[in-house]
Amino acid sequence: MSEGSERGIKVIVQFSTSPVGVGVGVSSFVAEALREVKSSGFRFQLTPMSTILEADSVEEALGVVLRAHEALFRAGAKRVETDIKIDDRRDKPRRMEDKVEEVMKQLTS
Repeated sequence: MSEGSERGIKVIVQFSTSPVGVGVGVSSFVAEALREVKSSGFRFQLTPMSTILEADSVEEALGVVLRAHEALFRAGAKRVETDIKIDDRRDKPRRMEDKVEEVMKQLTS
């Protein structure tokens, strides 16, 4: 077990990857990318605009994003754009839901 696993999740990554020049519908490409995310074993959430995943380290998260990016080329894309946002918090463990719950608490107080 890695050091990050012992302390809990510390990296939350949001990313979107899409092919360029393949038309309007890209769901089949997104599905190929998501297969890579799913096979990583990390917790993830697919949203209408991106995928959010939890990892123990930035390196592990970027490895998953890279595999998702490459999956689009294997699916036939000639050009791929990938946007990544990394939240790397090292003072305490947390999960993606924690961030939402904190905001919701502020709304009710």
